[in-house]
Formats: sequence, structure tokens, C-alpha cells
Amino acid sequence: MPQGYVRALDLPQVIPVFPLEGAILLPRGQLPLNIFEPRYLNMVDDAMAGDRIIGLVQPKGGTPALPGLSPVGCAGRITGFAETSDGRYLITLTGVSRFRIAAELPSKAPYRQVRAAFDAYEDDLAPPPEEPDFDREAFLDALRAYMTHRLLDIDWDTAESAPMEALVNSLSMALPFEPAEKQALLEAMGLLPRAEALTALLRIDAADAGDDAAPSMQ
Repeated sequence: MPQGYVRALDLPQVIPVFPLEGAILLPRGQLPLNIFEPRYLNMVDDAMAGDRIIGLVQPKGGTPALPGLSPVGCAGRITGFAETSDGRYLITLTGVSRFRIAAELPSKAPYRQVRAAFDAYEDDLAPPPEEPDFDREAFLDALRAYMTHRLLDIDWDTAESAPMEALVNSLSMALPFEPAEKQALLEAMGLLPRAEALTALLRIDAADAGDDAAPSMQ
């Protein structure tokens, strides 16, 4: 279990948030981040001095100066930290639990803070059992078609043997889907629904590639 967090109430109820478009964090997933803006350097300093928890949230609407926040994000704990010679921080966030933003709070800090409601995602705190309904072969077929279209490659031996959660969540975080698609993967209530949504996205992308390559009927 992540750092002794057993129940939603064990997690801090007020957390700093880092809005980052096109990026999601999922429970037990690891996300490397390059921090260079002064307000977020300050945020990391404060987090390191406390419980090391930061919420990753995708922006949604608003203005460039003050973007809106997607309603659901994921809290991560800083599990890796290094400082570069030019003053940047290279950190690794390890996902702990998703949360719903109950309210954004006024803050004297230069970064934003929210009241986080973890209750609906308490199951995130324990690794899920392997899903017997997960069709790994169908998933890998969709993944192969996607990777071929995108001219990407992965370690297929690892993909064939990795636990379902590690496979599905790492790909959901790493593959270059649109922000709305990333958010849908984040908000999927269970691992199997996320795997099904990810499979559908992989197949849609591969089908679009086939359509693009098809000759026109004129």
C-alpha cells in the first residue's frame, strides 16, 4: 500500500495542484516531471517539506493566465528528486489515488490549492486483483496495430507478461492521446473499464490510419 495510506481519510484533504495538459497520473504509475517555473519550484519545495503530495490535473477551459481545472485528478507522492545545475527540479511522481476537486481554495502561495475528495476512489489505495475478463490477446493485437501506425515500438516481452494494471496504466499515461481521451482514461471507474476504453482508442487510431491509406472512390 502507498506510504501507509489505507483509507481516503489518511490522505491530506488540501493539496497543491499542478495543471498539465495532455498528462495524467494513475495509481502506482510513475511520471517523471521537469519543473522549472518559479511557482512550481516553490510548490515542490513546500511538498518536500511536508507530505510530498502533489495533485496532477489537466487544465480545462478558462484563460491562459488562469485555466480551469478538470474535475478529477490524481494525487502523487514525490518519490524521486534531483536538482540540476541550472536550478530545475527533476522529480518523479508515483500515483497514490485519484480525487475529485471539491473546491479550489484561496491561497497565499503562488501555486493553486484544492480541497480534494478521495472518497469515491478509495479502492485506488490497494492494487486491484488481476481481471479474469481481460482479453490480453485482443488488447495486444490492438496495441500492435496502433504502434505500427505510429511507428513506435515497446518491449513486447514485457507487454505480454506485465501485470494488467502496470500494462494498462503505463500505456494510458504514456501514449499520445488527446487531452479529452486521456481524461476519459483517468476517470474510468475500474481497471477493466479503462482497459476496454484504451483498447477502443487503439483500434480507432488504427482504423483511421487504414481509412487514410484507402484509395478514394471517385
